[in-house]
Amino acid sequence: MPTPDSPASAPPTSPGSLRRIVAASLIGTTIEWYDFFLYGSAAALVFNKLFFLDSDPLVGTLLSFLTYAVGFAARPVGALVFGHYGDRLGRKKLLILSLLMMGGATCAIGLLPTHATVGSAAPVLLTALRLIQGFALGGEWGGAVLLVSEHGDARRRGFWASWPQTGAPAGQLLATGVLSALTATLSDDAFESWGWRVPFLLSGVLVLVGLWIRLSVDESPVFKAALARAEARKAAAGAEDTAEKMPLVAVLRHHWRDVLIAMGARMAENISYYVITAFVLVYATSDHVGLGKQTALNAVLIASAVHFAVIPAWGALSDRIGRRPVYLLGAVGVGAWAFPFFLLIDTKGFPALLLAVTVGLIFHGAMYAPQAAFFSEMFATRMRYSGASIGAQFASVAAGAPAPLIATALLADYDSATPIALYVIAAALLTLVAVGVAKETRDRDLAAVEPTSAPSPRSAAESAERTARSASAQ
Repeated sequence: MPTPDSPASAPPTSPGSLRRIVAASLIGTTIEWYDFFLYGSAAALVFNKLFFLDSDPLVGTLLSFLTYAVGFAARPVGALVFGHYGDRLGRKKLLILSLLMMGGATCAIGLLPTHATVGSAAPVLLTALRLIQGFALGGEWGGAVLLVSEHGDARRRGFWASWPQTGAPAGQLLATGVLSALTATLSDDAFESWGWRVPFLLSGVLVLVGLWIRLSVDESPVFKAALARAEARKAAAGAEDTAEKMPLVAVLRHHWRDVLIAMGARMAENISYYVITAFVLVYATSDHVGLGKQTALNAVLIASAVHFAVIPAWGALSDRIGRRPVYLLGAVGVGAWAFPFFLLIDTKGFPALLLAVTVGLIFHGAMYAPQAAFFSEMFATRMRYSGASIGAQFASVAAGAPAPLIATALLADYDSATPIALYVIAAALLTLVAVGVAKETRDRDLAAVEPTSAPSPRSAAESAERTARSASAQ
């Protein structure tokens, strides 16, 4: 029989409420990823000409991707801040804040003057807004997946938690689709003059929709139950528990191994995704291949639709066979596909380009789909937002942030895709090691996950008794 301090499973969420929560998380993450990916696509296509004037287009692209990477540098900071307050105040409040910050920064980018108007102030302003985007996204991912994971049916957690993950391809699909429509209907001069601003300003409308939906959902029942237990312990002890006060400290103390595993697991997933969806726009349109801008965008657009469809399927499979086997399959897949990916693009045909990007994203989905449930199941409730966010976002600094930059630099130095393929393979090997040493988490009860190095109730009581005896002896 559970004691007042022992974890207990949260009451089940009704199917209707669960679907509403999944929809709220999916729409919110779609909007946030739309904003984030829109910048990446624009960085590859126009920002090098509008904000970073240089005689060498590839150098301008490198500078453009450098500001793209700056957004990733802000994501760990966002993870720390949002994770801390999300573990203290709840998931819902922080998710609303992240949506407002991301949408506001994206709309502001659409209003920015270019280098031709204000000179060097233009890239500085662009970089500052990119930092706000990264900060907001650093807090978005953890809260969105936890809100679903902590509401969902434990037997199908991998499936339900994978739906917020589809926000990434949905956002990519939306961003690429809007840019593709604009580049197809506008001349190059019109697009570079004003057309590129339209998708950024559109974010304002999307944010209002996402905000309305997110305000309608309830806080996670697992979090509310954990908060109630913490308050009860605090009242019984007559003092505030410092571990409850600082979730970050608790994560690094009790879950440091899980944080490292999450970071390693993210390497192949993050690097492969940005090579496949962002760098491919540079590679396919470079002199090395020579395909048109519209052709490259269309390939990413179609492949993102397939990516969206396969993520829930991979999530459902992780409920049947476990998180680790599906994740490992994806890591092996992206590593094995690295050389065929570039060989197909080098044929300079659209069908080959489409096949390369689509298969790459299918393998990526096998890592991305179980990731939400996998990371959620590693951490105790009152430090779960911090732990999942820190593990995911700190890895993005070493993985996703420099991936397009490194790939572009390797292409400039070697004029070959071989070193880029080796780069992806190295990331896949690192992820195989990290996931290989992890424990399977599929059968864990989120309400019952305890800190991995926390003392047992008995040992805690014995420690308190020893302290009391020592004090009385003095």
